[in-house]
Amino acid sequence: MNRRDALALLVTGSGAGVHAQDAAQFAGLLRTGGCAVMIRHAATVPGIGDPPNFRLGDCSTQRLLNDAGRAQSRRIGQWFRAQQLQARTVQSSAWCRCRDTADLAFGQHAVLAALNSTFENSSGQDAQTLVLRQRLLDIPPGQFEVWVTHQVNITAITGEWAAIGEAFILSARGALLARSLALVA
Repeated sequence: MNRRDALALLVTGSGAGVHAQDAAQFAGLLRTGGCAVMIRHAATVPGIGDPPNFRLGDCSTQRLLNDAGRAQSRRIGQWFRAQQLQARTVQSSAWCRCRDTADLAFGQHAVLAALNSTFENSSGQDAQTLVLRQRLLDIPPGQFEVWVTHQVNITAITGEWAAIGEAFILSARGALLARSLALVA
């Protein structure tokens, strides 16, 4: 067992969901499908939220991935490739740190507005969470989606705090099946 697989033994679910005990079980949940894996973007330069001059369409005004975050993103992709897991789609927040995480890990992404941060303005959080819950219902058995997003969105749908780069598997009904930091270790 390599270091990454050993760390995957730390996967713990919360609530009544399945508790994945190792990388094989975590991967097995994804192979079963009908689920999404929400990933909080990888490590960024220090800060909370975005700088005062933040503009969504201009990465130079945003808090971006640092070297460790770029390496974490690549390790996430390596884990998925090692497990021979192929997402039916990779969706991302429009924030550059999420898009970069998705691109470095999976080589692609499509922007899904429901994954955008509500840190500065939570007025749309309930509507975004509803869109994500509906989208979960549309994922067929045998397939899964990857959603790269922000802590606030993961907390809104799971009730759990998300660490940098942490992955959460959600069932079609939005139940938390498993979570893991092992993908970025």
